[in-house]
Amino acid sequence: MSTKKIGILGASGYTGADAVRLLARHPNAEITALTANTHAGKAMSDVFPHFFMLDLPKLVEWEKVDWSTLDAVFCGLPHGTTQEIIAAVLKANAKIKVLDMSADFRLRDKDTYAQWYGHEHRALELQGEAVYGLTEFYREQITSARLVACPGCYPTAVLLALVPLAKAKLTDVDDIVIDAKSGLTGAGRGLKQNTLFSEAGEGLSPYSVGTHRHAPEIEQEIGVAAGSAVTVNFTPHLIPMARGELCTSYVKLNGATPDDLRAALEKAYANEPFVHVARKGVLPQTQNVRGSNHVQIGVMADRIKNRAIVISTLDNLVKGSAGQAIQNMNLMFGLPETAGLEQIALFP
Repeated sequence: MSTKKIGILGASGYTGADAVRLLARHPNAEITALTANTHAGKAMSDVFPHFFMLDLPKLVEWEKVDWSTLDAVFCGLPHGTTQEIIAAVLKANAKIKVLDMSADFRLRDKDTYAQWYGHEHRALELQGEAVYGLTEFYREQITSARLVACPGCYPTAVLLALVPLAKAKLTDVDDIVIDAKSGLTGAGRGLKQNTLFSEAGEGLSPYSVGTHRHAPEIEQEIGVAAGSAVTVNFTPHLIPMARGELCTSYVKLNGATPDDLRAALEKAYANEPFVHVARKGVLPQTQNVRGSNHVQIGVMADRIKNRAIVISTLDNLVKGSAGQAIQNMNLMFGLPETAGLEQIALFP
């Protein structure tokens, strides 16, 4: 198979860097362009010293890349800055495949986007074209897509756990409580007081309570599965570790048992290479998936009658971002879906 020439927008962020880490060992990918306007002119190893052994192109401003020479671009830019840049890239090369790891194209409804992100969408023609990139649910559409909006880390973990249950009508979608916890890389690499070691190092901090922008993304996809509008209770927290994510979802049963939920998930993911349903009594843990593209899901009975607890865990930078983007790229180019993603968890 031919080698695909890859560019990465926003390579100086954590998601961009993990895309570099994974693509550098992908058998069908060659990284030929890396952009980071604030670090333009620097070697990638100056920004991320752990890349000292790789021969990578220097970081440049995105405007200086000849996009017509590339086969695919991964976008790790902040939300709100992506729309116009991707529109410009596609204008320069209408055939390029776009894997957007920001939130700019995830929400299908323009009014919902404006409500949650505080401004009108500036590339509506592309918003309508974008395919939601949760691989296990939209594989066929992703295969023929030009622009894929890769899901957020929290939505990936939550939706993989809850969508099959909503589709099978085993749970009450009007009664979902999600307690989510993420490592600090989920907050990005920019300097913020709440991510300083002395602020976060020995604490557990809720944030964006009732206002987190991943909530409408979760509601959008559970609503599609249920066939009705859905509102969830979603509260995220930062935990003092670099990477990893664990979501605990509390659900009301529709005449089903926890064993029924586990059976439904096992059936849904029986042939999936990266989603694994834990045996009864086994609890998912972040260390089981760290550094990998794998997801682990477990189902437990609640002490409260007619309720169950569904726990899902993933690496927020891999299956929650760059890994899932590569999984989607593989589909878009007709490559083996697991190419470049066969790492097992790094433990201890």
